[in-house]
Amino acid sequence: MRQVIRNAARGLDRYFAITRRGSTLGTEIVAGVTTFGAVAYIMAVNPAILSMAGLDHHDMIMTTIVASICGTLLMALMANLPIALAPAMSSNIIFAQVVVMHMGISPAVAFAMVFLGGIVFVLLALTSWRQKIIDGFPEPVVCGIRCAIGAFIVRIGMTTGGLAVPAHDGFAFGLLREPSVELALGGLALALVLSYLRVPAAMLVSIVVISCAGLFVHGPDGRLLTRLPAHMSDWPHYPYHLLFAFDFHGFVANILVLFPVTVYFFLSDFFDATGTMMAVTQRATQGADGAPLPLGRKAFCADGAASVIGASLGTSTVSAYLESLVGVEAGGRTGLCAVVVAVLFALSSFFWPLITAIPAVATAPVLIVVGVGMLSTLVSPQTQALDDLTSPLLMVVITLMTGNFMLALACGLLLHTILIVGRRQWRRLTPMLVGLDIVFVIFLCLESGLQR
Repeated sequence: MRQVIRNAARGLDRYFAITRRGSTLGTEIVAGVTTFGAVAYIMAVNPAILSMAGLDHHDMIMTTIVASICGTLLMALMANLPIALAPAMSSNIIFAQVVVMHMGISPAVAFAMVFLGGIVFVLLALTSWRQKIIDGFPEPVVCGIRCAIGAFIVRIGMTTGGLAVPAHDGFAFGLLREPSVELALGGLALALVLSYLRVPAAMLVSIVVISCAGLFVHGPDGRLLTRLPAHMSDWPHYPYHLLFAFDFHGFVANILVLFPVTVYFFLSDFFDATGTMMAVTQRATQGADGAPLPLGRKAFCADGAASVIGASLGTSTVSAYLESLVGVEAGGRTGLCAVVVAVLFALSSFFWPLITAIPAVATAPVLIVVGVGMLSTLVSPQTQALDDLTSPLLMVVITLMTGNFMLALACGLLLHTILIVGRRQWRRLTPMLVGLDIVFVIFLCLESGLQR
């Protein structure tokens, strides 16, 4: 038996180049557990978001877990990188709130949009166009996209947690005498403190603590916020009716309105994945010379393929998670770390009844913290100049005031172009920027027509 274990360990070492990258089998396992603790919150948050679009909550738990397993294994086995993948905390909001709820598009059409965006990502990853897009896309617009999404996520977290309630002039703060509001504020404080202290599983710990507290706190309806299921665990049941649930006919029929959103799904995955994977690989140095891990086409193909598979399984865009950095800090250097994450996701699928018991008041603080973290992009070195801050700030304000992200994206993009033309900085007026302007002008015209 010992010989079998030794042979297996040697095989893993050779396949994942563990020793060559300056790591050990034990270190990779510990790093994988650490990374899982940092990303596990998505099993509760993503289903809560997608269920707003009318999708079954239990179904979304299963698709979230399976998509995370497939995406993480792709990154581990194709690219040999310690990066976890799961449904992205930006695209899921756009999927549910913008596409399905605001635009009235069916989830089947939205899945088709995510699928097509993933296909384009994979194709570009195989060519030199990937780097050209990165170099040619205006940084203020990239910042604005991320910040506007952050503002949108904060808005959703505030409303679902009861911290912001409808009022005659927009929103008002929730009643502080309500125990549920007090619990949401406590959860927000806990999540912020744990994140500030860099606790690896900060979001997961916050969700667990607030869910447990919800067993003793009543909501506005008089019922307990957290109601335990009859069974803590059960065999996972995958919703096969969501496999390849695409409506390409509906997409083609509404292509003029949906094309800008499809562009967003692609751009979001493209830039988030690029930035995340660069950050992780540069931090995860290998060998005695301290060289960063290689980031090649296989990694980008794995990320794009994960979105294709995720849409086919029935969930929103799957992308690399920046939380993978905590695993790198714990010593993760190879794809074995990601394999451990995938295995833990698989084991979690047996506890889906417990996941369904997590209340909105427990996930809302996580949404707010994630959104605020995305808003921090405003203080990046690339946006120190006032003229580079104007477009992102406008996008944030429009998103918060109207809840219309696509309108904010269009206005921010067009304002950026106007500022460039006004200052006669013709070199910054790239064909890519002009092309996007045309796409979003058409979108605004169609949007105004639909509102009549």
